[in-house]
Amino acid sequence: MSPRRASLLLGLVLLAFAAGLRDRPAHAGGGAPAPKEIATPGALGAKAPSLTVLPDGRVLMSWIEPRAAGGVALRCATLGGGQWSSPATIAEGDSVLGNWANFPVVQALGGNRLAVSWLWMRPGGSEACDVRVSQSEDGGRNWSDPVTTHRDATPTEHGFASLVARPEGALAVWLDGRKTVGHQEGDLGPAPDMTLRAAVVTPDGRLADEAELDERVCDCCQTAAVATARGVVVAYRDRSPAEVRDIAVVRLQGGQWTEPSVAHRDGWHLDGCPVNGPALAARGSRVALAWYTAAADSPKVLLAFSDDDGATFGRPVRIDEGEPAGRVHLTMLEDGGALVVWLEQQGQETVVRARRVGPAGVPDAPFTVAGAAAVRGFPRVARSGKTLVFAWTTPAKPPRLRTATATLR
Repeated sequence: MSPRRASLLLGLVLLAFAAGLRDRPAHAGGGAPAPKEIATPGALGAKAPSLTVLPDGRVLMSWIEPRAAGGVALRCATLGGGQWSSPATIAEGDSVLGNWANFPVVQALGGNRLAVSWLWMRPGGSEACDVRVSQSEDGGRNWSDPVTTHRDATPTEHGFASLVARPEGALAVWLDGRKTVGHQEGDLGPAPDMTLRAAVVTPDGRLADEAELDERVCDCCQTAAVATARGVVVAYRDRSPAEVRDIAVVRLQGGQWTEPSVAHRDGWHLDGCPVNGPALAARGSRVALAWYTAAADSPKVLLAFSDDDGATFGRPVRIDEGEPAGRVHLTMLEDGGALVVWLEQQGQETVVRARRVGPAGVPDAPFTVAGAAAVRGFPRVARSGKTLVFAWTTPAKPPRLRTATATLR
């Protein structure tokens, strides 16, 4: 080979190598966090965690667990100094409900105020349940009498609630089955529509600003809601007349709810509910939306950002590694990026994976939070300063609640 040709080939190789470096996704941060499991409160059988960050930086977790006397207890504890506090009971009894998909949600409202929502079994139907909300004025030590968020009193399903802080109280958003009253599974003809509704529960236990947000939504996918600089953004799985079940958003601005709009047109046609709702996080007017889709038989976990309080979202970034089960959650980072958690299949195992995405939409390397997670569960994540807190449920019999922390680098 002539020296000139060898030089030319070397130049082409270097150009190709440089192009390959340009095409590889740059890391959004300096290395992946390393989660470390910590001792977790909760009895055997504890499951279904929810996390919220208090103004003083502590993280509060709620969960449900079986009672020795029968029935279920809804409990909570705070994480400070690397240790969980002794648990406190929010509600308990034979009528307290919660499962792997339709679980209680806790939300900080500012100051020492908190709100929590859960399901309450209603007599008259095997699956009939109400959404109840209780509030605390002292950081979770004491809780108010529960308030049902809806007045329809129908023996139908209500659930998959989200909570968000408002000046006038706790805004609850939920899936509402009042239009399904009298319908039985297996009845001929189209099933009545599940709707999306909202109401504010005031600190003195009144309902205000009750509204129907969407007249036809997916039956059993989780909702998500966050406060932004200009109002509230709600995300949920829509259900078109053609059974396309993409993620939609509706916003509260200036005291008025907007018309629903599809965040991204995946075009996922599905004749049943995937039980796989979206997740939201916000910082000022910056909003992050994560969701699962299997449009065109290609499962994906996607993330998109908005800089206008959720009015529009940019091009989504793929987060998963090729075999996601979804079940997403996320938290905003100080630089305007986000950290997403989801379930991913790795061989015969389902693991909790996490990934940081920078403000420009560039993903960092993924990392494992838990190597043997429950398939029938939803991992949660919260951020307090540079500390990440993760919570999930193991598939043991009985299940176990687990938590871990990691430091952002």
